[in-house]
Amino acid sequence: AVVSTQSTGIYDCSIICISVFAPLYSYTPHTPYLHVRFLVDEGDFFEIMPDYAKNIIVGFSRMNGETVGIVGNQPLIAAGCLDINASVKGARFVRFCDSFNIPLIILEDVPGFLPGTQQEHGGIIKHGAKLLYALAEATVPKITVITRKAYGGAYVVMNSKHLRADMNYAWPSAEIAVMGSKGAVSIICRGDPDLKKREEEYVDIFANPFPTAKKGFVDAVILPRDTRKRLCADLKWLRNKSQKNPWKKHGNIPL
Repeated sequence: AVVSTQSTGIYDCSIICISVFAPLYSYTPHTPYLHVRFLVDEGDFFEIMPDYAKNIIVGFSRMNGETVGIVGNQPLIAAGCLDINASVKGARFVRFCDSFNIPLIILEDVPGFLPGTQQEHGGIIKHGAKLLYALAEATVPKITVITRKAYGGAYVVMNSKHLRADMNYAWPSAEIAVMGSKGAVSIICRGDPDLKKREEEYVDIFANPFPTAKKGFVDAVILPRDTRKRLCADLKWLRNKSQKNPWKKHGNIPL
């Protein structure tokens, strides 16, 4: 059932148990549509290009009555990996929002770039850089919520602090690392007779958002039920954000 406040007529994420739909484990895929539904006003999400590059979703919603652009990885399609089409789709949407001063909210759950010779020959580096460039150049309010996986270079591309993100949050289920625990342990502890134990140790030490938060790359580790409250407060705070890029005729986006 949908619960809304009588005073505002919009979702109150402290009342709705979004935690029910939050991922509990890194190996449990989920759909970002449920997260969007419980984060935005009235659960309305106007998706753009829903049948193209389904491993990333982009569209418009409102938060506290203000228009926002939403970009999210879709783990149920290609595990949410970024490929050529997803990168171009995301980049075009980000630049559109930046052109019309629409704040961006990024729901991140990405295990990396899609591997394979087809992607390499198609120019994944060039096309992947389009999304990176678009988010780095955008001067609108940019807020990221890491819901589950944030691995490798794709973590950086999806609006990390390194790309001038204004606020970065992580749910307790988030894993921010170069790669997954199983792959990392198989390399670091090659030949160890008890890889299972080493993997558990790796997860306890690295496969959580707290080491990244300690270094300042995540502003706070928050509970899923507090996400909407945080986002609305940040959007209000960033409403008059003024950020200028270095002066030049134009940038050199990889085309």
